[in-house]
Amino acid sequence: MKKPVFYGSVGPELTLYDIDVADAALIKRSTASTPGANIQYVWPHPSKRWLYVVSSDGGPGAIPGTRHIAQAFLVDPGSGALAPHGEPATLPSRPIHCSVDAKGEYLLTAFNIPSNITVHRIKPDGTIGEQVTQPGGLDFGIFAHQILTTPGNRSAILVARGNNAEPNKAEDPGALKVYGFKDGALSNLASVQRGNGLGFGPRHIDFHPTKPWVFVSVERQSQLFMYLLHADGALARDPAFTKTSLAVPGNIRRAQAAGAVHVHPNGRFVYVTNRNSGMVEHEGKRVFAGGENNVAVFSIDQATGEPTLIQNAEAPTIHLRTFAIDPGGKLLIASSIQPMAMRDGSTLSAAQVVYRIGDDGKLTFARKYDVDTGKVMQFWTGIVTLG
Repeated sequence: MKKPVFYGSVGPELTLYDIDVADAALIKRSTASTPGANIQYVWPHPSKRWLYVVSSDGGPGAIPGTRHIAQAFLVDPGSGALAPHGEPATLPSRPIHCSVDAKGEYLLTAFNIPSNITVHRIKPDGTIGEQVTQPGGLDFGIFAHQILTTPGNRSAILVARGNNAEPNKAEDPGALKVYGFKDGALSNLASVQRGNGLGFGPRHIDFHPTKPWVFVSVERQSQLFMYLLHADGALARDPAFTKTSLAVPGNIRRAQAAGAVHVHPNGRFVYVTNRNSGMVEHEGKRVFAGGENNVAVFSIDQATGEPTLIQNAEAPTIHLRTFAIDPGGKLLIASSIQPMAMRDGSTLSAAQVVYRIGDDGKLTFARKYDVDTGKVMQFWTGIVTLG
């Protein structure tokens, strides 16, 4: 098996770690940086020769920023060390997600405020080329959060989260926006949502490795949906299954949200993070308000695709934003974004949490690495198998 490595971003820095699968350990090796902007998301080229990083000096909480870029990095095939590769491409606003199509020809980037997508050509040498002009009238929904092409590369799905209602603002509906995808150009196919999209706030999707099943983490309702993916790249209108991701069903307190979703490489399990970083005043200080911070583990019925919740593995940190599974399916590494003050006067640091994955899909805590985020965030982490 080719060597997997782990990357973790803190602000503008992207650090490389070796993975010791047997010891469930990470070994820090080297760090690369993006120029003047904090890393928002990262995606490897299918060849694993290049890594694409989107960055911004904006951030969560509607901080718009003024510098937004996409940068290619050359990946050393032996060590995973990174080096800038070509000139960065300027992006229109703060990016929230990026991905590369299945053929490795295009970099797709999603933006949440305003909701938008850009597509850039990837040159044969892996550097970022010109932006593909898109047709008018594309429906980007509200608060885009992820853009992926489907396994057949005939369509793309934008996950548009929507927004919860506020005291002086009505709820914004969520949806899965499905597009035709050809030569880097998108075309409206369908808007898939529950009812009118109210009470439906999807965040991320992942595809089963062999079956036509799409798993959707529903952030605002702390749920997991499963949709059927048709051979032509279209998505079923309604989910086949709807499940809670919470250990305590219905415990939707303020700031409770589902996070990332990933299917195990063997296709028998799917994982979703539950996140809560809400705060309250306590003895004159802002502290954690409570809620679920764990990894929800689902078994997948191999005949129907139905997910069944079998575990909520507690996290010894707050707000697991990203996680990844090693290609051998033995480890899950989840990462939190920033420290959190607790009621007892202690502070939980941002961290990288390593779990062992059993043959039954369940997680066992192995170790935690505290991460000093300073005044920025650990916003993305992931595993890449070297080419």
